[in-house]
Amino acid sequence: MTVMDKPQGASALAGIGLMLAAVFTFSFGDALGKYIVATYSVGQLLWLRACAAFLILAPMIWRQRAVFTALERPWLQLARIVFSTAEVGMFFLSAVYLPLADIITCYLAAPIFVTAASAIFLGEQVGWRRWTAVGVGFCGVLIALQPSSQSIGWPSLIALAGSLSFSVLMVITRMLRATPDVVLAASQFAGTFTVGAVLAPVAWVTPSLPDLGLFLVAGVISVSALFCLNRSLKLAPASIVVPYQYTMIIWAVIFGYVVFGDIPSAATLVGAAIIVGAGFYIFLREQAMGRQADGLTPPPV
Repeated sequence: MTVMDKPQGASALAGIGLMLAAVFTFSFGDALGKYIVATYSVGQLLWLRACAAFLILAPMIWRQRAVFTALERPWLQLARIVFSTAEVGMFFLSAVYLPLADIITCYLAAPIFVTAASAIFLGEQVGWRRWTAVGVGFCGVLIALQPSSQSIGWPSLIALAGSLSFSVLMVITRMLRATPDVVLAASQFAGTFTVGAVLAPVAWVTPSLPDLGLFLVAGVISVSALFCLNRSLKLAPASIVVPYQYTMIIWAVIFGYVVFGDIPSAATLVGAAIIVGAGFYIFLREQAMGRQADGLTPPPV
């Protein structure tokens, strides 16, 4: 039995697990990227990060090179590259001016956008319970992060535009779920490679050997995160897995305390508890719906 042949409930739970892994990996990569753009330009980060990613992807691209010649819905593939490149660029551009927590606040509006878009464009069934859980999770984000006064202005508009681009990217990825994983990842890095190659020479700073290592790590992280994210959206409806992006705040608290010694405030802990509760509710409900679909439990009266 292949992954795509698994019962709906099992596929949804696997998709949730991969989304959680993607969020963790992206959170680490975002923090690393913000550290890098304090010294290097966004264009240089995009280009060197993409170069490192292609070093990792090269063997897979070579082995599966035949699949690149017959892609489904090429115009939609191109639109996905555009939105992916725009999202990454806007995220790191906003990171130059905003605290990471404020950027994450803007990006965590994405589950709202995707839940709405998945109902409109993908025909996914989104009931009031899931809408409620998504809304409660977003309230938890606002309580936990308490966006600073810096979040008002054009940098926050860039971050919000990045969030919208990320939402469109996830919806399109779900629509192109028949496309091989290596194609989805390679096409995204092709976009950032091209834009980075144009922008990097404008403010080029020759990186030291240790910093080249950071760019390599950034490439490894981004490849891992994209594979987890793209596979997640293949296995489960976007409206189910995307709300788990709220767990970014959990990792922000953990990384902040362990790495930087930041002690979370009471509001952060309360907000994080609300987020975990909302996500856990969606998980339990999807698990119950999966058991019903598999015929293991009777439907509710």
